[in-house]
Amino acid sequence: MSTEAKSTEAKHDGLFCELFWGTTRNEVWSFGPEQTQVLAAQDEKTALPLYGFTLPEEPFLLAERTEKGYRVFVPPSARVERSRRGDAFRPVPEAELQRTGDRISVELVREDLLRLREGELALHITHSVAGKREASVRLRDLGWVAMGAALFLSLPVGFLFAGPSPEKMAESNARALKAAREREEAERKRLGVDQPARPISPDAQKPDAGVKTLPANLGVH
Repeated sequence: MSTEAKSTEAKHDGLFCELFWGTTRNEVWSFGPEQTQVLAAQDEKTALPLYGFTLPEEPFLLAERTEKGYRVFVPPSARVERSRRGDAFRPVPEAELQRTGDRISVELVREDLLRLREGELALHITHSVAGKREASVRLRDLGWVAMGAALFLSLPVGFLFAGPSPEKMAESNARALKAAREREEAERKRLGVDQPARPISPDAQKPDAGVKTLPANLGVH
C-alpha cells in the first residue's frame, strides 16, 4: 500500500484514550476523526479531563491530527512508551521524539499504542475506528429492529385475516364438549358406575315424623 493510501485511510480514524491507575482502568475517551485537536486539563469541562498529570498550561494540547495520523504531545513530567503491534511497551527512542521549544511530541501511527506515564497514572493513546464500527453496528441493529417490529405488527393483522371465524370457534367448542363427555362416560364405565343414579322420588322426600315423647310412667322394653 502506498504512503498516500495510508494517509487517506488514516484520516478516517479517530483517537482512543484510556486512563489507568496502576492496573485499573478508570476512564475511557473516544474522539472522532472530525476533531482535529484533543485538549486536556484538570477540569471536567474539557474534552479530556486529565487529573494527576503535570500540565504546563490548561488546556493542554495533547494531540492533533496530521497527514499520517496524530501527533501526541508529552506532558513535561511524563515518560512516553510505545507498543507496536501488541508487543511489550518500550521507551520511545530519543531520535523519534520531536522537540519544538519546550514541547516534546511523537508521531502516532496506526499500529502504535502510546503510553504516557506519571507516577501511578498511565494514559494509553491509540487510533480508533470505533466510529466506523459503531456506524455499521447501528445499521445492522436498525435492520434487526425493523424486521422485529414488522413481524410483531404482522401477528395481530395475520390473526384478524387468517384467524378462525366464529362458526369455526363454535364448532371447536362443540368438539371439546363432546370429547369431555366421552371421557366422563369412559371413566364411569371403568369405575362400574356407568348407570346414572336414580333420582329421588317425591314420596321419598316426605319429612320424617320426628321423635315422639312418651309419658313418664311408661317404660320401654
